[in-house]
Amino acid sequence: MRRPDYERRVVVTGLGVISPVGNDKATAWANLVNGVSGLDTITHFDPTPYEAKAAGEVRDFEAKAWMDPKAARRSESSLHFGVAAAKQALADSGFELTDENRTEVGVVFGSGAGGQQLFVDNYISLHDRGARTVAPTFIANALVDSCSGMIAIETGAIGHNICVVSACATGTHNVGEAAEAIRRGDCIAVIAGSTEAPLLEVAHAGFSNMRGMGLPRPGESIATVSRPFDASRDGFVLGEGAASLFLEDQELAKARGAHIYAEVVGYGSAADGWDMVQPIDAGVGSARAMNMALERRGVPADEVDLINPHGTSTPLGDKREAEAIWAVFGPRSSRDAHSLAISGTKSMTGHMMGAAGAFEAFATVMSVAEQCVPGTINYRDYDPECDLWVVAETQAQPIRYALSNNIGLGGHNGAVIFKRYDGD
Repeated sequence: MRRPDYERRVVVTGLGVISPVGNDKATAWANLVNGVSGLDTITHFDPTPYEAKAAGEVRDFEAKAWMDPKAARRSESSLHFGVAAAKQALADSGFELTDENRTEVGVVFGSGAGGQQLFVDNYISLHDRGARTVAPTFIANALVDSCSGMIAIETGAIGHNICVVSACATGTHNVGEAAEAIRRGDCIAVIAGSTEAPLLEVAHAGFSNMRGMGLPRPGESIATVSRPFDASRDGFVLGEGAASLFLEDQELAKARGAHIYAEVVGYGSAADGWDMVQPIDAGVGSARAMNMALERRGVPADEVDLINPHGTSTPLGDKREAEAIWAVFGPRSSRDAHSLAISGTKSMTGHMMGAAGAFEAFATVMSVAEQCVPGTINYRDYDPECDLWVVAETQAQPIRYALSNNIGLGGHNGAVIFKRYDGD
């Protein structure tokens, strides 16, 4: 274990993705840039009884391609997605795990809810066929931290290992905490990220009864259901998947000649302490998290060129987030200022819940690395209560710093900032 050094620089050297827009880095990024929606009619269950019928489903995924087949049979898709994304990120980094370094490589990988499908399946088995039919392995594989444990088993990274859980802000907090673990000296590198598989009928019914689910524009395709900050927005749509970032000490990454995508330079976390569902007035909790991320290492607010927002497409949620952005960045947030770009990638993936922050961190890192802002598809109608420069079509532009922002049920707020890496 190394001594803490809070000036230690942390960089992103590997990326992995399982998502509605693609099951690898290149495919997912290409689809984001090209405005290809991953939203379609639900196939995981019969959506006929529900008015909202859309979801962002992972397609063409085989768990046995990524992990031990027996372990895959005993577990379920949230764990499978996370292991696959983590292995992709590790491979992409080019970092070689050895007996000499594996105790210094950590896993900080979360989920908002863990293996809910296993609980549902075993509850049904208990009541339909009796107690002896309940799988003895289901509990160990259904915990919220089961994925972080399985990643260590599958990769051999056996250092610092935790699972941060904060609802829809889970991914953001795991990435931020992973960077801080490296600065504390707990690790030299961390497999960070999050995963979620929320497309269960009971979850869909619950969100529908909360009146939080959105519908497509009248007469238009189901792909228009998610339209962050648009005046016609009426709710979110569930998505599933996972994403992972391999983070490491910059000096060590440079020494081994690693490809560096971006530097992690800011992280903030704050609570609303207000309501389990509704965001606090003026988004003050989110604003505090963003300010913390800026202040932690002195990022100038006027040099943040891009925000990948929480942007779920709910009427009140998007309004409160826009208010928070204005509180932090002021008039340069305005649509007419054309200074602070907003890239709402949930328009293509839906809300991946606990996985959202990690996927959007991936998208933000790629934006910084490629100097490109993916468009917010479906955005057409300006809402004066969300006076932001929402970029509707993908565009190239200089990006010095980019912020990824997420807000979770229960009032959890997280923000992480990435800086363009110029080789210094």
